[in-house]
Amino acid sequence: MEVRAWNNGAHRRSGAGYGLKVRIADRDRLFDPHWVNIVLTIPGEGEVEVSLSASFWRTCSELRSAAIGRWLLRSGQAPWPQGAPPTIRLTHISGNRFTVEADTTR
Repeated sequence: MEVRAWNNGAHRRSGAGYGLKVRIADRDRLFDPHWVNIVLTIPGEGEVEVSLSASFWRTCSELRSAAIGRWLLRSGQAPWPQGAPPTIRLTHISGNRFTVEADTTR
């Protein structure tokens, strides 16, 4: 699925404040409301456990993690021009496991 890079407005070199914005329809289709976290395989970061906040199931469907931010920064995808976050591929593997990769089709 396509997701968008996300930032809370604080572009920290540590990667804090970054994440991936999941469309509500994709969240409802591929994420189980009983999950408290997911496991992302991120290039250069390995497997990273990302907590799913209560707000993820309401209106704030971001996967937030400094590891995501470090990858976005290291791969040159962050910071981005205002209003133009990069598109990222998030692939569901099985259960609560996903992989992340740059979307090279754009």
